[in-house]
Amino acid sequence: MEITLLNRTNADMDYILPMYEKIASRTEKVLDLKEPCEISVTFVRSRTIHTINRDYRGIDRPTDVISFAINDEPDLIDTGVKDLGDLFINIDYAKRQAKEYGHSTDRELCFLFTHGLLHCLGYDHMKPEDEKVMFALQDRILDPIISRDEK
Repeated sequence: MEITLLNRTNADMDYILPMYEKIASRTEKVLDLKEPCEISVTFVRSRTIHTINRDYRGIDRPTDVISFAINDEPDLIDTGVKDLGDLFINIDYAKRQAKEYGHSTDRELCFLFTHGLLHCLGYDHMKPEDEKVMFALQDRILDPIISRDEK
């Protein structure tokens, strides 16, 4: 999977790409994805994601991650769709949530990427049964790559 990182913050975020590549590779294996895929990830601050959330989702507040899937139907993922979509990750929320959850900022950044990637692959958590599937996949993909205990 090809990952394009864009950084709209003044923080150094290039270091995270190797971890995202491991997550992408593990996701391909776990989901048995055959088609080569690409996804873009843009790092932003709370103010920017607030604007995106308000303008595109009608929710007037910041959030941690927003996914814009090109194709959000899981049954259609293997139909030759190469571009999965775009993720916007709020690094301010990632830092705050890492403290709240008692793990490292890197773990939270990786979680947000995994979560958004699964959304772009057609997974959702609107219904309890869908949440169970998606959250189990998140754990299966992410836990071998970066520990929950890492601080």
